[in-house]
Amino acid sequence: MAAQFVNPYRKSGKNDANDAEAICEAVGRPNMRFVPVKSDEQQAVLMMHRTRTLTVSNRTAQVNQIRGLLGEFGLVVPVGIRRLRRQLPQILADAENRLPSSPARS
Repeated sequence: MAAQFVNPYRKSGKNDANDAEAICEAVGRPNMRFVPVKSDEQQAVLMMHRTRTLTVSNRTAQVNQIRGLLGEFGLVVPVGIRRLRRQLPQILADAENRLPSSPARS
């Protein structure tokens, strides 16, 4: 049973007891719709899609963070993973840029 069909039957805050009571109430309704159980193969495909989505999201966040940090040193890299991959080796090899060679220790 989909959560969106159970939510209207929850009487107060979300906790296990209230959720169980709402499910029991919803099951008794004659026009309640149920979600079919997914097969192991379907679950595996969904797992792979979610994992890939998370990986892509983390990669994008990392690229944006690197671009932001480079921007603080006056090094502007256009938006896009390919552009950063292409320009980052040149930026790191350039001794004339303002990037510190090692982290400062205090």
